[in-house]
Amino acid sequence: MPNPLVLPPTPKGCVKIASWNVSGLNASLKKGFKTYINAENADLICIQEHKVNQPLLNIVDPKVYPFSWWGFEKEKKGYAGVAIFSKITPINVTAGLPTHPVPDVTKGRVVTLEFPTCFIVGCYVPNAGQGLVRLKERMLWDVAMKSWLKQLKDKGKQIIWTGDLNVCHKAIDLRNPSTNTMSAGFTKEERAGFDEILQEVGMIDTFRKIHGEDAIGMYSYYSYRFQCRIKGIGWRLDYFVTDEEMAKRVEQSVIREECYGASDHLPIVMVVKGSL
Repeated sequence: MPNPLVLPPTPKGCVKIASWNVSGLNASLKKGFKTYINAENADLICIQEHKVNQPLLNIVDPKVYPFSWWGFEKEKKGYAGVAIFSKITPINVTAGLPTHPVPDVTKGRVVTLEFPTCFIVGCYVPNAGQGLVRLKERMLWDVAMKSWLKQLKDKGKQIIWTGDLNVCHKAIDLRNPSTNTMSAGFTKEERAGFDEILQEVGMIDTFRKIHGEDAIGMYSYYSYRFQCRIKGIGWRLDYFVTDEEMAKRVEQSVIREECYGASDHLPIVMVVKGSL
């Protein structure tokens, strides 16, 4: 992580939301986590894969972020986990994925915050696993997420779905598509599941909407192995997905490409006009 780090301020009249898979919060804290958090100064921060079993104190300034929420993996300690830090207190919080057949096991992977104008769903989607051993479970997850997003949309508010969604939607979203068609995150089943959510719920990949399909080589994940970052061998696994009305409010949707080192994922940032 560069230090010092200077990032653009939030435009006047807008809200800035950041999402970041930190790939283990304890390790990230040693590599520049706070440097990024302080430099970004987002209004709301969604964290995935913190891998801790209880809240960590003082990782953000509670005076700046008076609201925090932590979700923990129930079945496997030191695994997965999501957290939210916000300058704005939500109206309501829903832990986990209520539409999942076993909602209790999802509380370390999803949190939904309700605000006056919108819902924000912070999410760490399960990986299909080595050899695709968990692909069926992943497909079940996609069906449950589609159902949940539909329920939220029916409430009449706008939606932001963000996090490590563990899928490369299109071939341009990873460096080597032809050799990864049987790799977790780029199977035809996972891509089709993501497509169904976008089409049936009416959701938009804001990064691709803004930057278009000419924006190639822009990834949010680089494996620590094989010098992937240096070689530009990456995957775009992290997203801000919104409904069509919220998409009209989106001013920026970017990958913080300069902020590598505290995780194998890069932070992503979205700026929206108006209040949450």
